[in-house]
Formats: sequence, structure tokens, C-alpha cells
Amino acid sequence: MKNNLVFQIFIAFFLAIVLGIFVGPDIQVVQPLGDLFLRLIKFIIVPLVLSSLVVGVASTGDLKELGNLSFKTVSYYMVTTAVAISIGLLSGNLFSPGTGVDIEVPEGEQVAAQETPGIKETLLNIVPTNPIAALTEGNMLQVIFFAIFLGIGITMAGEKARTLYQIFDQLAEVMYKITGVVMRFAPIGIFGLIAPTVGEYGVSVLWPLFKVILALLVGSLVHVLLVYSFSVKVFGKMSPVTFFKELIPVIMVAFSTSSSSGTLPMTIKYSEEKLKVPQKISSFVLPLGATINMNGTALYQGVCVLFVAQYFGMELTFIDQLTVVLTATLASIGTAGVPSAGLIMLSMVMTSIGLPLEGIALLAGIDRILDMIRTSVNVLGDASAAVVVSPSDRNRPDVLEDEENYTTAHYG
Repeated sequence: MKNNLVFQIFIAFFLAIVLGIFVGPDIQVVQPLGDLFLRLIKFIIVPLVLSSLVVGVASTGDLKELGNLSFKTVSYYMVTTAVAISIGLLSGNLFSPGTGVDIEVPEGEQVAAQETPGIKETLLNIVPTNPIAALTEGNMLQVIFFAIFLGIGITMAGEKARTLYQIFDQLAEVMYKITGVVMRFAPIGIFGLIAPTVGEYGVSVLWPLFKVILALLVGSLVHVLLVYSFSVKVFGKMSPVTFFKELIPVIMVAFSTSSSSGTLPMTIKYSEEKLKVPQKISSFVLPLGATINMNGTALYQGVCVLFVAQYFGMELTFIDQLTVVLTATLASIGTAGVPSAGLIMLSMVMTSIGLPLEGIALLAGIDRILDMIRTSVNVLGDASAAVVVSPSDRNRPDVLEDEENYTTAHYG
């Protein structure tokens, strides 16, 4: 069944590209299929994260272990984000995507400088003043905070909170079953998302900015194949071939949806089922990563900054490029949970080195394509973090047996 699903996803992806090219803009008629799939995914995200994270924390019951997990996870995300932006700059210097581009900045296109909350405000905003509002609004950082403290409270209450623990445990099981059902519609949803995108843009529209796409794609492949392979091999004690092979369906969903949060249910499912990441770790690391991990977006910053600078004939010094690395890394924290985080980060970085913000308008036409690439890198980064912080748990015979029974019971 699972291999069949992977095959169906491949077929849907191939058909979407072929029909998108030959049918053109008229293929937009299948867009509702993609929209429906996205809505199905979004409808399961909050209850899935809440229930699984509460159960994971309550099962651990060790505040020291939770603190170590948090430190390792955030450190990994920050380091790989800094590496990603550096690779993006390297790729931008290598391909020179803005050199010789013969297009004009759209007239009347005004791009305002974006601001993001400071570190202090960002940290304060993690704490919800109304947990119910955080759940209804889908504010994932606040949902994570609420779930962690709820799990800790259940542990501290002990036997008196056993019924509440069982309720969340049963809710988690139900959500995993629903996730399995929703994922069966992935091929149809992917077709409905990819075909209209290909039909809308076509090859001719992409050609003037082809070097931008190529620079981002090559930089992303370098980051994925070198940084993630090294991390999962050395720190996660897992074969990179196994890592990438098992996550192919997840990558395709991430590429199709352009949403780390939208891919989250499938990332959790495959990380636990295929990569043997313990549920207590996947339920914490992956939702957090879907919210704050921006490896792909950071790499995109490097490529786009070089593109804009080259287009306007401005030379960036080594100090300028170092400023880009530092600003983009810090901005990845400040933009956590903010809509259009990629645009906010890009405008902040460009402002920090004095680049004209009008350059952002040049990229608007291909932003969907760029978003698909950077989201795929983001999601792979989330999964690699889960593997990196859990090598000892994954390799314990008792955990492996428990996880096999767990995934069979929950996913079928």
C-alpha cells in the first residue's frame, strides 16, 4: 500500500507536468483538487501537533531531557541556516543570475521595507495569552508552548491527570488514523497543485530568470547532499541514502504545496514510520522546525540578494556578504510564525546592505517556483534535525520494537 502510494505520487507528478505544458492556462480547472487537499492537511495540523506533543512530553516526564532536546534542536537549525545562506551567496556569485538580465522593474510596483518583531518581542509572543485563540488561529509556536506545558502539568499531576493523558493519547491515535486517510488523496492533490502552476508559467515565462532558478536549485542540492548527508551520517548514525529514499514522498508533497506546515503531517508520519524517530522527539522537533527552520529560505536570500545587486550593477563587498549571513540568520528567528516570512526576510536583508527594494518585484513572477524549491529544503532540514537529535533512541532495540508496534497500530 505504501509503495503503491509512492508510485501514484510519481505518476500524478509526471502527468501534472505534461498536461500543464500541453494544456496551458486552461488546466487551472483542476486547481480545486489542490485547494481541497491543502484544506484537508491544514484541518489536521493543529489537533495532530497538540495531541502528539502533549503525549510525547507527558511520556518523557523529564525536564532536563526536554531542555537538552530544545537546545540541540534550535542549535542545529541556527547552524544549518547560517551554512545555507553562505551556500546561497556562493551559488549567486558562481552563476551571476542578475548579469545580463533584460527585463524591467514593473512600473508602479512599490515594495515597502518589511519589519519583523525584535528578539524580545518574538520570545514574548511565543507565550499565548489565550491558548484557545492560539489553537483557533493556528499559531504553531504558541500551540507548541501550550502543548509542552500541558504535558509537563500532566506529568506533575501524576495519577490525578491520568484520564486527561488518556484523552490526548486517544486523540493522537485518532489523528494518526485521519492523517493516513488524508495522505491517500496526496496523488490527486499534487496533480491539482502542480498542473496549474506549470500551465500558468510555461517554459517561455521562466526563461529570462532561468539562472535565478538554476542558482537556487544547485545551491539547494549542494546544501541537501552535503550538509544534510553529513549531519545524518555523522550525528544521526543513519545512511544518507536511506534518509533521502524514505522521504521522497514527503519531498514531493513539500514541493507541491510550498508549505512546511502543510507537509507537517506527512513529515511526522514518515519520520516515525520510516526513519524510526521516536514519537516524543518527532512531535517536538518537527512542528518547531516547520515554524522556525528556514534553511531553504535562507539559501534563497543569498541567491536573490546577489541577483538584485548584479541587476542594478552594485558590487557587494565581503563585509556586505557577511552582513547578509548574520542578518538572514537572525531574521530567521524574528520572522518565526509570521506570514510571508521569505519576503520579510529578503526585504530586511536587502535593507541592511542598501539594496533597492524594487528588485523584489523582479522575482515576483517566479516566486512560486522558488518557493517550491526552498520549502523542500526546509522540510528536509526538519527531518534531518529529528534524525540528528535522536540517534541513541533510534538504535535501542527496545525503542525500535516499540516504534514498529506504534506505527503499525497508528498508521496501519
